[in-house]
Amino acid sequence: MMKTLFLQAPSFDGFDGGAGARYQAKREIKSFWYPTWLAQPAALIPGSKLIDAPPARVTLDDVIGQIRDYELCVMHTSTPSFASDVKVAEALKAANPSLMIGFVGAKVAVQPEESLKQAAVLDFVARNEFDFTIKEVAEGRDFADIDGISYRNASGEIVHNRERATLEDMDQLPFVTEVYKRDLKIEDYFIGYLKHPYLSIYTGRGCKSHCTFCLWPQTVGGHRYRVRSAACVAKEIALAQKYFPQVKEFFFDDDTFTDNLPRAEEIARLLGAMGVTWSCNAKANVPYETLKVLKENGLRLLLVGYESGNQQILYNIKKGMRIEVAKQFTKDCHALGIKIHGTFILGLPGETRETIQETIKFAIETNPHTLQVSLAAPYPGTFLFQQATENGWLDTEHAELVDENGVQIAPLHYPHLSHSEIFESVEVFYKKFYFRAPKIASIVSEMIASPVMMKRRLREGVEFFQFLRERHKAA
Repeated sequence: MMKTLFLQAPSFDGFDGGAGARYQAKREIKSFWYPTWLAQPAALIPGSKLIDAPPARVTLDDVIGQIRDYELCVMHTSTPSFASDVKVAEALKAANPSLMIGFVGAKVAVQPEESLKQAAVLDFVARNEFDFTIKEVAEGRDFADIDGISYRNASGEIVHNRERATLEDMDQLPFVTEVYKRDLKIEDYFIGYLKHPYLSIYTGRGCKSHCTFCLWPQTVGGHRYRVRSAACVAKEIALAQKYFPQVKEFFFDDDTFTDNLPRAEEIARLLGAMGVTWSCNAKANVPYETLKVLKENGLRLLLVGYESGNQQILYNIKKGMRIEVAKQFTKDCHALGIKIHGTFILGLPGETRETIQETIKFAIETNPHTLQVSLAAPYPGTFLFQQATENGWLDTEHAELVDENGVQIAPLHYPHLSHSEIFESVEVFYKKFYFRAPKIASIVSEMIASPVMMKRRLREGVEFFQFLRERHKAA
């Protein structure tokens, strides 16, 4: 087995571009997701090491100081970070010329040829689900015999091997918790709406929804929800409780944990018996009866992608969601005491000045506990990217999706709605939602009730206003 380093490279300061972040950018409040997509193959390779540089504040010099000890380096990359990641790879190869370097992630999964052409330093890229692909590379197998990779042959020609078969038995995967314990400091990871410290894992891959903008299902995970057994999930959570007694909340990062309601209830009951506080991603259509079971068994918060308050836009992006259903779901969550972190996207196809105001009104009316407002990001490999390029909504100046500081830009524009109008609407949205008397009173009450929350919200407030200043510079 080759001595293998898994690396999320140093990048922009505060850039949440890790192998667990769906959309790579510097957030309004500093946050870091766990590098689960790197931890999973790392768990398959004995003696490997995972360095997640951004949250651990590891510098390029720090990595170079260790790279001579390794034979293989597997780096996660993304569309926004690709150019920066290539420079890191070049520095590592200069320090250790015999080092084999491969990239993984949605960017290279859908653009393997372009990625290899743009980065001569790369020995290979691994496409789609790459866990066992990387294991076979680390075993020293001939590239020609490894499904799911693209590479240069002896003649310098780029070769694309056949696709790797989709992993069906998810229980085959070892626990990422072992890698977290070995290589990460969990206090480095924080998300504004989750208790700290938190810990996140996947209990399955794939999403049956066909949202046109969503990254993982269209590039890596697919549209079938393939899951670990409830018993397997409970076993890993029990191990995590043993390793990390300080964890205050577990988060299930499946694209849509509630895609399988009976299984969600089964897992919830197992977690309830263990006294676990947990949260997950959910679609805004979970029935009251299921919500009640989840809440009674430790569910604290749901991360819900509302995206828009306009029904036609939801049709345009194939969200498969009706506004009235989302409103009833939200009302049910409020009644049961389930907190919601709502996510919204501005600039989706069909967006107008009027629909932006409609979405803001919807957010205020439904009143999730917290929210995140993002700009529509057409990642390569998504249907939204195809639409944007075919219709001229995306120009090369905005194709990197972030600015030089890692802050999201507005990559899409329409004949009736400019880049700048969409970009500026994010700040308007935040201010209209948070700077109103009932929401301010709610936040202040929360802070008064908890000294820990007082300190946290004050820090987040400073970060939020710093974020707004950086956005003004980007504009």
